[in-house]
Amino acid sequence: MTMKSNFFILVVYDISSDKRRTKLHNALMDFGTPVQYSVFECLLSAKDKERLEKRVAKIIRPRKDHVRYYSLCTECVGKIVVVGGKEALSHHPNSIVVG
Repeated sequence: MTMKSNFFILVVYDISSDKRRTKLHNALMDFGTPVQYSVFECLLSAKDKERLEKRVAKIIRPRKDHVRYYSLCTECVGKIVVVGGKEALSHHPNSIVVG
């Protein structure tokens, strides 16, 4: 039996065009939760991670726009501290969010 692994990805973007920024935001809503302006938390399978990256690549213009993917390990996710607001993702496997 194969254990399905998930990736906790923080997607951060700076998009110069309002139209592309809105399109990217709407696309990211299919994969994760907005936690700040231009910042999404995503808990993804390997397949969904690949789908996300392909979808983003179709929307952005690499010479004008910037997107960063930060992959957090389980230990790092467990060290996330949330001050104010509420936790975006309801559960993180093998981790605890304090806030």
